[in-house]
Amino acid sequence: MKRQVEIFTAGCPVCEPVVQLVKETACENCEITIHNFAEQGERKICLTKMKAYGVKRLPAIAVNGQLLDCCKNIEITKDDLINAGIGNA
Repeated sequence: MKRQVEIFTAGCPVCEPVVQLVKETACENCEITIHNFAEQGERKICLTKMKAYGVKRLPAIAVNGQLLDCCKNIEITKDDLINAGIGNA
């Protein structure tokens, strides 16, 4: 059975090495789909999948419909900004 690997990227210099790493690591049982947020077009499939998987940052990788643990719960919150002094005069 094929392993469905989805890479979420912005097509930027930070994301591209991750895309290459996945491609180099993949085997014949891996089917790779790249969702480039910068080129998503009218259908907005990338954005829909990102919301469904809970993607909070790019690049991110999902395997068989599950976001990898290394790609979860990394989100900038308002509390993070306030704790860093942003918004304080």
